[in-house]
Amino acid sequence: MAIHRAAKLAAFFFLLLTVPLAAQDVTLTSPDGSVEINGTLLGFDGDFYRVETIYGELTVDGTGVNCAGPACPDLQNYVAQLSVSGSATIGEVLMPALIEGFALQFGYVAERTRVNSTHFTYSLRNKADQTLLGTFEFRVTNTDEGFADLLADEADIVMSLREIRLTENRRATEAGLGDLTGQNRSRVLALDAMVAITAPGNPVDAISPAVLARVFAGRVTNWSQLGGPDAPISVHLRDPKSGLSQAVQDRLMAPAGLVLDSRILRHPTNKALTQAVTNDPFAIGISSYSETGNTDVLVLTGTCGFSLRAGRVTIKTEDYPLTAPMFLYIPARRLPQLAREFLTYTRSPSAQIVIRRAGFVDQAPEELSINQQGDRFANAISLIGTEIDLSEVKRLVEVLSPMKRLSTSFRFRAGSSALDAQSLSNVQQLARAIETGVYDERAIKFVGFSDGQGSADTNHRIAQQRAHAVLAAVKQAAETVDLDELNITVDAFGEALPMACDDSAWGRQVNRRVEVWVR
Repeated sequence: MAIHRAAKLAAFFFLLLTVPLAAQDVTLTSPDGSVEINGTLLGFDGDFYRVETIYGELTVDGTGVNCAGPACPDLQNYVAQLSVSGSATIGEVLMPALIEGFALQFGYVAERTRVNSTHFTYSLRNKADQTLLGTFEFRVTNTDEGFADLLADEADIVMSLREIRLTENRRATEAGLGDLTGQNRSRVLALDAMVAITAPGNPVDAISPAVLARVFAGRVTNWSQLGGPDAPISVHLRDPKSGLSQAVQDRLMAPAGLVLDSRILRHPTNKALTQAVTNDPFAIGISSYSETGNTDVLVLTGTCGFSLRAGRVTIKTEDYPLTAPMFLYIPARRLPQLAREFLTYTRSPSAQIVIRRAGFVDQAPEELSINQQGDRFANAISLIGTEIDLSEVKRLVEVLSPMKRLSTSFRFRAGSSALDAQSLSNVQQLARAIETGVYDERAIKFVGFSDGQGSADTNHRIAQQRAHAVLAAVKQAAETVDLDELNITVDAFGEALPMACDDSAWGRQVNRRVEVWVR
């Protein structure tokens, strides 16, 4: 069958492919010699050849053709190769920790070789006989460079601290890499957050997202405007090409209609940023939650009185409004089996332990009882509007009190009914857990909430629709199990449990969500 598939694929190009071509890397020939495919070998995953021809990129089943030419791989001693490029924050700490954890779990030996300041390689060998199984090549620079390498066919996977830009995705689609915003084209490897930091001892300990944006836009320039001393504010941030800096523009500045001030002091690394803020008593910066050094981290507040501190649980649930997912973007092409096994491992329980030990926030679902959410419910009750009847609040408590909230939450893109990037990854994660029987014999409830814009009745209906939409997405992703046979229900409470102030885009984004509760 494999031979027939390869022959059928090549038959479409038969008339022209039999014409002699200039010398190329490889020639793939059907067993009877009637069909030849000449081209440059772009990759081989152990089963399929990926070849650039005059007709475009072709993927050919290796069992149906013979390969001739200097670039043909050694089929007997095949070595998997994977090229990864992008964010240094992900590449320098998190990915090495995961590769070494993967090797330990599967009985491989991982050897790291430093090539230069931005390149290093991991070689994976069989522990028993030291056979080389694969090499993972890393280029650690920034998110922009990662996507540029992917588009130039110099990387198989991108490490990113931000979502892919529309222009980047359009170019990727045109290059045959698929829609990188679609399902399974990206995954959240771990979670981080953007946090405002000051020097130790600075009397200002809280700031609203709106005011923070104005500080970084150069609109607020003196600490006295923030309740501090009469002194100019020194503003610090990572370099413009870093994923963190771009995420600040996308997630903090853009909702406020502002841009980053050109006078901001820029730093090449997270360590340099936090050190500069530590040494300047009048400095403020935005750093990653995973790397704050000796600085003080400010609490986020709102004009309505709510407060949220960045922490493992608030980041994991996206209740903290400046959560920063750490992405891997994977094009629509076959990767070597070793690479596919590694990507599967990154979602395993053991990998989540590695992620926590590396200083990042993992995605292992946690169950939170209603008693563990005192601050959350206190904030919510204080923000409930006049349109919410006390009976609805009472119903909320009665329904949710016997249950526990999963840390897996779902939120939506601004102004859209589409799930955001982290939530798309959460759909896959929850679906896999259901498929493996984690929630067998348990009740699952998808609970929708809304912001307070509009009437309470309309918001309740929208929240109900979103909860049904999330359930439908999980059903579609859980291909090996019939969710209708499980105890899964949907409920909604509209604007009855706000998490943040509705007077800002950040607050409304936090409030529009679907939570998962289990019993």
